[in-house]
Amino acid sequence: MIKFIPHTRVDTDKWDECIRKSVNCLPYSFSWYLDIVCNNWDALVLNDYEAVFPLPSKTKFTINYSSTPFWVQQLGLFSKTCSALNRVDDFVEMIPKSYRFIELNMNFNSFVSSSNPSYVIETNTNFVLKLDKSYAVQSKLYSKNLKRNLKKTKYSALQLFKNDTPNVLIQLFREDKGKTIHHFSEADFKNLETIMHVAIYKHCGQIWMAYDEGNRPLAGLFLLFSPTRIVLLFTGNTKEGKEKAAMPFLIDSFIKEFATSGLIFDFEGSKDINLARFYKSFGAHNESYQSLKINRLPLLLRVLK
Repeated sequence: MIKFIPHTRVDTDKWDECIRKSVNCLPYSFSWYLDIVCNNWDALVLNDYEAVFPLPSKTKFTINYSSTPFWVQQLGLFSKTCSALNRVDDFVEMIPKSYRFIELNMNFNSFVSSSNPSYVIETNTNFVLKLDKSYAVQSKLYSKNLKRNLKKTKYSALQLFKNDTPNVLIQLFREDKGKTIHHFSEADFKNLETIMHVAIYKHCGQIWMAYDEGNRPLAGLFLLFSPTRIVLLFTGNTKEGKEKAAMPFLIDSFIKEFATSGLIFDFEGSKDINLARFYKSFGAHNESYQSLKINRLPLLLRVLK
């Protein structure tokens, strides 16, 4: 039986055990992560936490709605068994009618198949790389342009440094892309910093930085670990870092260290053509996921939305 459980009654120990043992585990779905990115989240649960479906909950103008939070790419249904993943439509149908608007990203193994006319479903791009080959084999699959860029790093004297502080990496982003990207709020940056600190404390997050000979940070990335997947959650770069191919150096260093681990390296996107080309240059392939929209708003609000 699928049950709706409000946030205060969710058994987080059972929840996290289900996520940890799920066949499609993603780090965003652990209770500690949801607690950071959502002011409130409810849940749909199959039997005794055999499968779970998080429902981030918000209220605006007294209207309840559910949407994918910032710093989360995919949610949807998570299950300990493959068979339960076929029940995505059943879970979606069980979302309480009190949620008047739903805009959620499903996960790569959680696809809505319903032909319900009130559902709007879109398919998104996400690039992943399975680290099941030796580095020697994997690096041969790199694009010619990537190989040329990596040759630059041999003459740039870049140094790899792990576990730097979150504010150093966030500041790199602020001074580069942060000047032109305006949809990041201060609350978003605060949540990101909290995610980094908690993940590092829980030994499921790492910051990798590239420094130059003068001990200046040129580029960095934050890696979020789950039992089967490593997500590239956030990156920061500098003008000099781009010139010296510091980001390719960092990702190549990561692939070298985790080669043959069998883990999935999740680049987390992207719709951006240049980023997509960059991710594919490492041999990554598209692992698509859905976005689901259900509009139950009153007619006037529905048209406006």
